[in-house]
Amino acid sequence: MLARVFPLIDHRQYAQQQSAQSFADPLPTGNVQDRLQRPLRDLRISVTDRCNFRCAYCMPKEVFGSDYPYLPHSSLLSFEEVTRVARQFVALGVRKIRLTGGEPLLRKNLEALLIQLAELRTSQGEAIDLTMTTNGSLLARKAKALKAAGLNRVTVSLDALDDRVFKRMNDVDFPVAKVLEGIEAAQASGITNIKVNMVVKRGVNDHEVLPMARYFQGTGVALRFIEFMDVGSTNGWNMDAVLPSEEVVRTIAEHMPLVHLPASAAGETAQRWGYAGPNGQYLPSLGEIGVISSVTQAFCGDCNRARLSTEGRLFTCLFAGQGFDLRQLLRSAATAEDEQLAREIATVWQRRSDRYSQLRTPWAELPDRAAIPKPEMSYIGG
Repeated sequence: MLARVFPLIDHRQYAQQQSAQSFADPLPTGNVQDRLQRPLRDLRISVTDRCNFRCAYCMPKEVFGSDYPYLPHSSLLSFEEVTRVARQFVALGVRKIRLTGGEPLLRKNLEALLIQLAELRTSQGEAIDLTMTTNGSLLARKAKALKAAGLNRVTVSLDALDDRVFKRMNDVDFPVAKVLEGIEAAQASGITNIKVNMVVKRGVNDHEVLPMARYFQGTGVALRFIEFMDVGSTNGWNMDAVLPSEEVVRTIAEHMPLVHLPASAAGETAQRWGYAGPNGQYLPSLGEIGVISSVTQAFCGDCNRARLSTEGRLFTCLFAGQGFDLRQLLRSAATAEDEQLAREIATVWQRRSDRYSQLRTPWAELPDRAAIPKPEMSYIGG
């Protein structure tokens, strides 16, 4: 049994440390930047550490078995606590909130949280871009209610169209057809911005790249191919299993001509490619693909994402080995002290200098790399 161990900094001790530092005590102005001048714009909130899939690259069955010690419900942030802390992140500059897991749709009454988050506004009175990542297994049942609660966008994880390959990857014998039904239900509900994420592992599902591209072309669903990443310590990551994104693009372009597209927003993780029409120009009706190359082409330079674990620990990088305990502060401070909560979050972000992916190669060569703690994907969210 593997124990979940994360070094934490108690918020009281952390505040004392900061008083001796030269960092300014920032006001929640909406323009907080880290040491590399990266603003805080994106917050990813994990609402559960549980999932009904056992994908080998995320929650391998041999580790996350029936006796795995999941977090008790009392440890999870309540929806009111999530909304309270999210409100402070918005005051500091966050414009997009993504709900993740685990599988977020396993969290009971998730629609209630969406309703609360959908009411948040920036200092300019603008609504938050509210989105969610899901494995799609429960999407057909919940899509309509999610849309009504305020969900703007959804990203569905789908690693193959071949049923045998997909069932082997999710390791719970879940059929592709049910996920595709969920995507169709999301479209029918009025959720117009839908993406599909495919994690590509060489020798496992790389032969599914072209079928996936063909299937989703012209459907209004944007397909994203993600390089197999070394998140956590249980997925058996090896560089040999990484299929570089440039190979993915080349494979597709040999059959369906592509046109490079500009980034849709600052901090965009995907390089975008649109399908070309007969004249060689991008034809929007055919849609687009994207590649997320966090292994071979690190994009740390403009990363603007913070992550909040399901029990209220703030991580400033997907690969961070240290979390900052916001739950204790949430539960000890009165609502009237929300400005202090915002100041604490801002201070953490100001100290941020994470750029793990840019340093991955020298880090991977360290003899004691296994001793460096990293949160699991199921704990911190993608």
